[in-house]
Amino acid sequence: MKQLKPQYRATLAFSHDVLASAACWLLAFWLRFNLDIPPDFFPALATATAASVPVYGLIFWFLGLYRGSWRYASMPDLKRIAIACLLGALAVPALLALFRAGTSVPRSTFILAPLLLGAIMSGSRIAYRAWRERTLYGQIHFAGEPVLVIGAGDITVNLLRELEHSRQWRVVGILDDDPAWHGQLLLGVRVLGGLDEVGHWAQKLDCLHAIVSLPSASPAVRRRAAESAGSAGLTVLTVPSYHDLLSGKTVSQVRPMELEDLLGREQVVLDDAGLYHLLKGKVAMVTGAGGSIGSELARQIARFEPARLVLFELNEYALYSVEQEFTASKTPITPVIGDVRNPGRLQAVFSRFKPTVVFHAAAYKHVPLMEVDNAWEAAQNNILGTLHLARAARDHGVEKFVLASTDKAVNPTNVMGATKRLSERVCQAVQRANGTQFVVVRFGNVLESTGSVIPKFREQIARGGPITVTHPEITRYFMSIPEAAQLVLQAGLMGSRGEIFVLEMGEPVRIFDLARDMIRLSGLGDEDIRIEFTGLRPGEKLYEELLSHHEKTLPTPHPKLRIAQASEAPGDAWLAEVESWLSQPRSPGDNEVKRELGRRVPEYQAAAAGDAASEVQEKG
Repeated sequence: MKQLKPQYRATLAFSHDVLASAACWLLAFWLRFNLDIPPDFFPALATATAASVPVYGLIFWFLGLYRGSWRYASMPDLKRIAIACLLGALAVPALLALFRAGTSVPRSTFILAPLLLGAIMSGSRIAYRAWRERTLYGQIHFAGEPVLVIGAGDITVNLLRELEHSRQWRVVGILDDDPAWHGQLLLGVRVLGGLDEVGHWAQKLDCLHAIVSLPSASPAVRRRAAESAGSAGLTVLTVPSYHDLLSGKTVSQVRPMELEDLLGREQVVLDDAGLYHLLKGKVAMVTGAGGSIGSELARQIARFEPARLVLFELNEYALYSVEQEFTASKTPITPVIGDVRNPGRLQAVFSRFKPTVVFHAAAYKHVPLMEVDNAWEAAQNNILGTLHLARAARDHGVEKFVLASTDKAVNPTNVMGATKRLSERVCQAVQRANGTQFVVVRFGNVLESTGSVIPKFREQIARGGPITVTHPEITRYFMSIPEAAQLVLQAGLMGSRGEIFVLEMGEPVRIFDLARDMIRLSGLGDEDIRIEFTGLRPGEKLYEELLSHHEKTLPTPHPKLRIAQASEAPGDAWLAEVESWLSQPRSPGDNEVKRELGRRVPEYQAAAAGDAASEVQEKG
């Protein structure tokens, strides 16, 4: 449809309103005389019309009724129309009285005419807006998939208003547990009942989807809403979080509900001023930059305007992928292929780029994979690689070195955890009274990280199942990748001399519950996707811990960070002996590596996976 220029639209609108100001007097006289105007009153009608048209024309133009478009007519426009009609209702009789020309005009028409004019002007604008929206967006009341909205309130009202223009969704009902809402209409959509009725209404209204509109509700409330909708066989969607709404997103940006929404991790508050001081104008280096944590660290660091960001990675494709992501970034980046086990390469990179801050995220992290046939590689990469990198950082005057560690380093039962615990001790051993500050940050599993259970479960659901879980009671701590990276940055800022920071991980989550949540979030039920238990894998334990039996924590100014009071830092003799073991030319077998790890990490218990399961069953 061809669009008129703004000046033409304003002229047409003005002409419409001026003609309406004349027509309202004809209607007022017509109604006053019961639809039959006596001929004797035609001169009075002409006089009133002639007086009102210029008066109303001036008032309309003075009040700016034609600066906007009728397509976006709203309450402010209707208020201006009401003011214009009120001013006209006072001005027209005053003008007629001034010229002694309104003596034969019926007094009731002085009230009827402004009321009719307001109705005509308001009604025409509302009708035009409705027609235009139907023309632009299609059959807005009939097109789109029927969807139920869970949660009533201001956010839902905004959601309904924005979804009126959607071709994709048609809201057919609202559910809320608050009885005060039941039966009410929100923008024409009825609040049908509580959450326990979601199955009934989904079947009755032929819905396959539900939108959870509870951005500021507690995780428990959102979880119940998602479980209710999922149990009814609905695909569960949600509006952006409350933080995202404050950041400028709109409620109509509906997306599938993710596990992060159910875990309810609070937004991390960063010390932006401190991080700018740490990173702005400095050269920052990230190892393992192509991995889940490393790449997110790079994204977060880029926010603080470093002079250069050195991305150090062994995997060529992973490095290429993260490099492509930064092509449009203002931050200068240098992708560097290299192995942390190669001291010559590290010395060359540090000599050339002279980084001020190093974040070490390169590590072998997959527990079962490192347990069998790869134990020596895990020790080489995780321990010796950390030693070479830490030594290069210290030799080249790096201000701060931050090691990303894991909760599996606490009372480890696997090779990966034991090697990460030794890498923590390596950083403490390399620390000197002056020079580079070494900081360790310990956290649990991150959602959507490479090799985690979440992508695996998603693939199994897409194939129709079954989902494989190792044990019904296995639990893990979880946080999102951005949250983990942000807290690593914050701990790096706060740390000074060999501290081990422990992230606040919230409550542990049963992997079995995680699997059921993912099934329900996919709009499926337990009868659609089966969950099978396969038994604990080598090196796996049922429960993760954030502190060893001999460690306690001290609070920090940040609510999500605590400092572990670890054992005394090892000395140079210990470090030399570890380096000598890891630098031997031959490749020891798995059992020998595990014995040597046990000698250096007393809390390491390389128990068989089945032992842990039996222990839990006995306790049960």
